[in-house]
Amino acid sequence: MITIAVDAMGGDIGLSVTVPASVAFLERQNDVKLLMVGDEAKLQAALKSVNAPMDRISVIHASEVVDMDEDPRNALRHKKDSSMRVAINQVKEGLAEAAVSAGNTGALMATAKFVLKTIEGIERPAIAKFLPTTNGGLTCVLDLGANIDSTPEHLLQFAIMGSQLVQAVNPHIKTPRVGLLNIGSEEIKGNSTVKEAYHQLQNSQLNFIGNVEGDDIFTGEVEVIVADGFVGNVALKTIEGTVKMMGQIIKNEFNSSALSKAQGLIAKPVLAQVKKRIDPRRFNGAIFLGLRGVVVKSHGGTDAVGFNYALQEAYHEAKADILTSIQRGVSAHLAAAEASGVNIGK
Repeated sequence: MITIAVDAMGGDIGLSVTVPASVAFLERQNDVKLLMVGDEAKLQAALKSVNAPMDRISVIHASEVVDMDEDPRNALRHKKDSSMRVAINQVKEGLAEAAVSAGNTGALMATAKFVLKTIEGIERPAIAKFLPTTNGGLTCVLDLGANIDSTPEHLLQFAIMGSQLVQAVNPHIKTPRVGLLNIGSEEIKGNSTVKEAYHQLQNSQLNFIGNVEGDDIFTGEVEVIVADGFVGNVALKTIEGTVKMMGQIIKNEFNSSALSKAQGLIAKPVLAQVKKRIDPRRFNGAIFLGLRGVVVKSHGGTDAVGFNYALQEAYHEAKADILTSIQRGVSAHLAAAEASGVNIGK
């Protein structure tokens, strides 16, 4: 039985999203228990209103909530009884295998790093996310915003963690292909940090195929794409914005005339399948890699469908025991790097 701690108060909407999403998730997964963390009275009322299966839900009271625009330092120092922190504490204390929150990203990362600490050999956690590819697979992209300034050693550490994550959740992929996100595929492209990272990745034990560009993210030619948090976050937000724009353009075009509306009715089944494949809610749930515990960040403005997928992400990561896999992989790469004289960092 997998136990997941849920920050029920986090996000732009809070209980009206997290509670129905949690109930729907439990209906889908019968080997899961949830620790719902938040204001006990409000949480109990919300659970009762949707006839939640209380035999698999425990309510844990937390008297505070981290605001979405709150300074992470303030949340860390002064809100020790926030629903976010109490949920992470459940992982620290071994009462849950994973924690999920739609709350303030900066506060969640700061709190998770303070409470759980990083695993041996990793200096900074990274935010990782699986994105769909045109061949029906998934590509793990990291870092997506945790580290604005990264050293070559950090990028190498991200690559190791991403590679181990892919192997853990996809056992049939023995040696994930790793690409370094750059402005060109040539080795000479990029700034000094990226060039040095290229050199270190090339001399590592990873299956490094070289530089990749932004339009390679969805080709499926690599299973892991590494970038610093600034570049990764810009890429992710650009992707999300493009999907929204294309959806709106298609909608506007089919509503532009009576003829186009009729054509839209004919194309509706195909459009529904396209919408399903690129629906960003299906890929909601970013993993904080490098911590001594599984923490999944849901988009703050998502709905119950999106939060359900974040819970599923946490479930799959916990069931695959990614923490053990990453620790084992990092340890092996540290030993190999030391033997070959490659500087992996910490």
